[in-house]
Amino acid sequence: MSIAHLLDDFGSIARGKPITLTDVLLEEERLEAFEKGYQAGWDDCVKSQIEDGRRITADLVQNLQDFSFTYEEAHAEILAMLHPLLQQITTSVLPALSHAMLAPRITEILTDLIATHGRQQVKIVAGPDDRMILQTLSADLPELSIEVTEDPTLASGQVYLRLGDREHALDMQSVLHGIEQAISGFFMENRKAVA
Repeated sequence: MSIAHLLDDFGSIARGKPITLTDVLLEEERLEAFEKGYQAGWDDCVKSQIEDGRRITADLVQNLQDFSFTYEEAHAEILAMLHPLLQQITTSVLPALSHAMLAPRITEILTDLIATHGRQQVKIVAGPDDRMILQTLSADLPELSIEVTEDPTLASGQVYLRLGDREHALDMQSVLHGIEQAISGFFMENRKAVA
């Protein structure tokens, strides 16, 4: 049994009509093949460039996200380390500093009041903790008649000044409390922003 019916017969093509190529037809075929090859190469190049651009863009986006995440982590870590330090400053350093600065601050307030209202009798009412430090104002400002009285209901840092009919209140505790609240609020807002 023959298997010739399963195989292609290429002999019939050779027996067919002969193909004649002229130089012009050959050159046209070459140009057409060149154009097809050039176009295919150009398309591959454009496709490769688009893929490279997408890959570079994706890498850049990922790197920026990693950088942003790293920055946020570092920022949160630094603030977490600063929070106890700032709390310690507001509870330990600022009260002592405000007590030490009480007399200079009152001297500054009195100087301003005297400049606008003239020399008059000065009455200072302070708590028991501040009375002794304010007694030194008479020595610092000998040109003024200063009377310091003690009021046991006043806390440390609370002082009332009277120059003639003008009164001025100074509450260092309120200022310190405001600083503590501002610091606590800042860290609370920061925790909300990071979360």
